[in-house]
Amino acid sequence: MHIILGGTGHVGRATARALLARGEPVTVVTRTAERAEDLRGLGAAIAVADIHDTEGLRAVFRQGKRLFALNPPASPEQDPDAEERSTIASILSAIEGSGLEKVVGHSTYGARKGESIGDLGTLFELEQGLQGLPIPTSILRAAYYMTNWEMSLELARREGILTTFFPADFRLAMVAPQDLGEAAAELITDPPGKIRVVHAEGPERYTSNDVATALSDLFNRPVKVASIPSERWEETFLSFGFSQSAARSCAGMTRLAVTMPVPDLSEVRRGKVGLRAYLEAATSGTRGDHQG
Repeated sequence: MHIILGGTGHVGRATARALLARGEPVTVVTRTAERAEDLRGLGAAIAVADIHDTEGLRAVFRQGKRLFALNPPASPEQDPDAEERSTIASILSAIEGSGLEKVVGHSTYGARKGESIGDLGTLFELEQGLQGLPIPTSILRAAYYMTNWEMSLELARREGILTTFFPADFRLAMVAPQDLGEAAAELITDPPGKIRVVHAEGPERYTSNDVATALSDLFNRPVKVASIPSERWEETFLSFGFSQSAARSCAGMTRLAVTMPVPDLSEVRRGKVGLRAYLEAATSGTRGDHQG
């Protein structure tokens, strides 16, 4: 049995679907059973658990042999770094004594030690914690989520403006949930002793201009890029309702995303879902990995 933590989010849902399509047994962990009804219909078992309930998580983990460990994102209205470190600690504690034979940890491009750098720092701590356990662990490092563009779609449709924190011509490694799900399914079904660190992205790297061009075609209207200058990043996040600590971390993470080196394309797992195909599905409401 494969246990999928965070199974009703974009990536967890895509992973569950990829495993079910392979005929693999899956248990999806969720806080609300209703959000997983579509996966139940595909054959998944559903386990309701609070990620802060370490003993409850351990009981769920004992029902399977392999775990996809995805740390759920915390609310930016509070202190997300502190919250995510708390949930990481609960996950790591729950794995101990669970009897699991293999773990796949979900992480991100550029994960590294540091403070106020958002997921780059917290997911590095997840990586380190998992690799310190006496259980074979592979790591899936994801490129920038294509789903992140969804918050900009309504303004682009209504006013023809695509707001972004990236320079218009900055080429970014991006990935769709479906491709992450396929990559995670491959890793979790590896032989128990096979350990890998896999960087996963889409078939190409794209710019904000590429996003605007695709949306111009899909919306049948001109869409222009409006890049937010770096000196306004924190105030912009604050205007979204983020806490001061969250705004600082998101700005720090964005700064690194623009400057950090990324793996050569020859060294990454390249998926099949291109940017335009993803945006077309997202704007038409036909995306298969939607959050329920």
